Amino acid sequence: MNKVFPLAVLAFAILAFATLMLVIFPAAQIRTVEPAEGLEPYTAVEERGRQQYVDLGCYYCHSQQPRSPEQAPDLQRGWGRPTTPADYVYDDPHVLGTMRTGPDLMNVGARMPSQGWHLTHLYQPRAIEESSIMPAYPFLFEVKQNPDEDDVVVPVPAEYAPADGAKVVARQSALDLTAYLLSLDRTYPAKDEELRDLGFDGGDTR
Repeated sequence: MNKVFPLAVLAFAILAFATLMLVIFPAAQIRTVEPAEGLEPYTAVEERGRQQYVDLGCYYCHSQQPRSPEQAPDLQRGWGRPTTPADYVYDDPHVLGTMRTGPDLMNVGARMPSQGWHLTHLYQPRAIEESSIMPAYPFLFEVKQNPDEDDVVVPVPAEYAPADGAKVVARQSALDLTAYLLSLDRTYPAKDEELRDLGFDGGDTR
């Protein structure tokens, strides 16, 4: 029993040290990070789309964190330079993701800048890639025989189009999500010192 107090003190010290190093210091570092030059805040539409991205759980299968060449061949895959903390200043909550069932999406707006492509992909991924295992999101769309003048009609291949000749129209939720995906473009140059901190020695950073 005479060792209970020293053990309690030791346990508290270990917990306090871990909290300091893993929580307090990183939080202090993040607070001092300025937005990257070239990074713009999300618009209201993009923010709504980002919430759709979170609600649909897209981050379960997609990452938003291209890695350095020492970790993965993401540059060769066309996913972009390694990201730095300044690339995420406007992201709350962060959706870095842990799985890559699908490709990294941090620069998907630069790789796939077409609204129509994204809408078709969300409506039916197999219309874009036959082997895709991504779920379809038909509830983000509606089918209309006579779309209104301001409706955004989705280009759907004949084999996936409604049988009665009706058109697939994007709901606002689909347009918001697409706007968010198109905003994912971190192809501006990162500061050299930020990349060095990540162990990246330069080269083509796009």
